[in-house]
Amino acid sequence: MTLRIGIAGITGRMGRMLVEAVASAGADLVGGTRRGEALGPLAAGSDVVIDFTRADAVQAHATVLAEAGTAWVLGTSGLSAADEAAVAEAATRVAVVYAANFSPGVTLVLALAERMAAVLPAAQYDAELVEMHHRQKVDAPSGTAIGLGRAVAAGRGVVLADVMQSGRDGHTGPRETGTIGFATMRGGQVVGEHSLLFAGADEHIILSHRAFDRTTFATGAVRAAAWAADRPPGLYSMREVLGLD
Repeated sequence: MTLRIGIAGITGRMGRMLVEAVASAGADLVGGTRRGEALGPLAAGSDVVIDFTRADAVQAHATVLAEAGTAWVLGTSGLSAADEAAVAEAATRVAVVYAANFSPGVTLVLALAERMAAVLPAAQYDAELVEMHHRQKVDAPSGTAIGLGRAVAAGRGVVLADVMQSGRDGHTGPRETGTIGFATMRGGQVVGEHSLLFAGADEHIILSHRAFDRTTFATGAVRAAAWAADRPPGLYSMREVLGLD
């Protein structure tokens, strides 16, 4: 049976690219929703819904998809703690692939970031994240940058919220040992650039990723949809999709 995929936010920039990616994968595009339209009918007719909409829609979408029993591929960034709790609750009833970035390259960078952080002691290597995106992006730091920060924190056995330092301004004093710094840039039409720097007294190690086209995100999301379609309920990441975990 052909995989039936629905796209939330089908008229948006990512939505239009997802339409092409679904067709290229040979899946059946059931349809999509536009801003303000109810998700229920689309969820009822789809095996998987791919969602790159806005954070303020996430809790409602979590409820609808869980009730419909429809798998969910979620790429929306800027989620609050309450939004993420709603995603986790939905994952007790359906398969959810939630990722800050669906690029295979970024997924590998996240895995490397965690391993590097586990090896490079926080007392000797300061971790700094620098990201840049197009001028229309509404959340900062980016979801991918937050994902990288979480990977570093996991490698060091800490919680990101306890060590995150973002938006330095004015007389901040010396850098606190163990913190993970974030710097954000916005401008032009940059698709996405991320660099993770481990700065030691005697060496610097930089892990970078640059996206030139959003196609990589769309094809990755469709790949995740095909993977999630027959999975049991659970909260998954692209690491599972790519077989890294």
